[in-house]
Amino acid sequence: MHDDLLARAKAWLAEDPDPDTREELAALLDAHDLPGLTDRFSGTLEFGTAGLRGELGAGPRRMNRAVVIRAAAGLAAYLRKNGTPHGDAPDAGLVVIGYDARHKSADFARDTAAVMTGAGLRAALLPRPLPTPVLAFAIRHLGAVAGVEVTASHNPPRDNGYKVYLGDGSQIVPPADAGIAAEIDAIAALADVPRPDSGWEVLDDSVLDAYLARTDAVLAPGSPRTARTVYTAMHGVGKDTLLAAFARAGFPEPVLVAEQAEPDPDFPTVAFPNPEEPGAMDLAFATAREADPDLVIANDPDADRCAAAVKDGGAWRMLRGDEVGALLAAHLVGRGVSGTFAESIVSSSLLGRIAAAAGLGYEETLTGFKWIARVEGLRYGYEEALGYCVDPEGVRDKDGITAALLLTELASRLKSEGRTLLDLLDDLAVEHGLHATDQLSVRVEDLSVIGDAMRRLRERPPVRLAGLDVRGAEDLTRGTDRLPPTDGLRYTMDGARVIVRPSGTEPKLKCYLEVVVPVADRDGLGQARERAAALLAALKEDVAEAAGL
Repeated sequence: MHDDLLARAKAWLAEDPDPDTREELAALLDAHDLPGLTDRFSGTLEFGTAGLRGELGAGPRRMNRAVVIRAAAGLAAYLRKNGTPHGDAPDAGLVVIGYDARHKSADFARDTAAVMTGAGLRAALLPRPLPTPVLAFAIRHLGAVAGVEVTASHNPPRDNGYKVYLGDGSQIVPPADAGIAAEIDAIAALADVPRPDSGWEVLDDSVLDAYLARTDAVLAPGSPRTARTVYTAMHGVGKDTLLAAFARAGFPEPVLVAEQAEPDPDFPTVAFPNPEEPGAMDLAFATAREADPDLVIANDPDADRCAAAVKDGGAWRMLRGDEVGALLAAHLVGRGVSGTFAESIVSSSLLGRIAAAAGLGYEETLTGFKWIARVEGLRYGYEEALGYCVDPEGVRDKDGITAALLLTELASRLKSEGRTLLDLLDDLAVEHGLHATDQLSVRVEDLSVIGDAMRRLRERPPVRLAGLDVRGAEDLTRGTDRLPPTDGLRYTMDGARVIVRPSGTEPKLKCYLEVVVPVADRDGLGQARERAAALLAALKEDVAEAAGL
């Protein structure tokens, strides 16, 4: 077995195109580091609906140039076999490629351009590291047959990823993921993959200019533009694009969190570059205490997510993704939009009530914007993990830039009325009941912990949670009449709901909790919040016990 491991590692080393990972792998071989080699060679990174995502390093279980070249070759083969959605000849198809500022992102993007060119497709690179929504916009704007974004979003610094879109501008879903994965598996050797040194296009700023011009459509003509913001790019690529969009819109220039304004792949001020993680917003709050804005806005590193914080009493607090989702929905309803509102099953049921009250369509999907973006007649979609699609005709994916614009417009309108975002949340609670959400999220080193917890819940499903009878227990692996199968469990009670699922992008088990408490009037909000907090705490404790966490 050791001989086989060493042989596979030496074969990988022989064809590895990257001097950095060659050096890493050679050192492991010289040291006869069997645990290190086993960790890198016991399997492969699996290509799925999230594309690829993993830790940087040598070997098939890491993100590296060899893995990316194979993925790009598999995608190219899939595109040539399946033609283009516009009826063009496959060899005329354009693949547009974007990338963030993480370690190796630019290398992975150039390798992808080379592979596409060698396969007889046309390839175009975005001019520099830019937000993921710019890439999603560019696919449809340029009439591409596919797009690739090299990003690990809000993952730790050691990670990178590879996200694939088809020509409709949406991320891949089954069966495309399996088709691409099969083509990747068919790649025998990297030497078989043509990779010319040139032949692809590097786009100029015209595609970014077109994206920024499209952001104008998000705002209502003549709407108030007075809200003052503090903004953090979380060491990512959002700053310049967001500042340009805000300047076009006529908002006051955001006050930047200077320590996090410029791209830095090491993310030196945060343990995890995710606005939801504890401590990630500390510098933004410190800046807000000095600048005293109306709103704090944060993007994640590739700027497809948008977080917000407001002053609550004398302190700043993060709004939950579900709160922002409801606020944006209410704002769009107030502007008289038409179409369908959509969200993932793990997001708050409040959106459905807002849509029903406004006479709008409503759809529930599996998690991920690959599903939300495909809802017929979509006008607005969101997911509780800080993702919002507010202009689906422009970007069929979550977009942290346009979401920030729309939220700042709402804050400006409320400011002109002497009100705040918290006042609007109170209005929604009185009208529809207080919808309170929370999450039990368990990060693991050993993935078997997640499998064990899911198996335990399936074998011994809870009958009571937080003192409430479980009236419905669904194993979502079987699918429903409206949802495809997925690895998840859903429990419903009177006035409460729990969904348990493994994360698709991180080594986490996630339990999504929601309670709904009726509110008679504004005087009853305090008591309703106390009741909701107690129920959520009890749900969290009981779910953890039932899952053996």
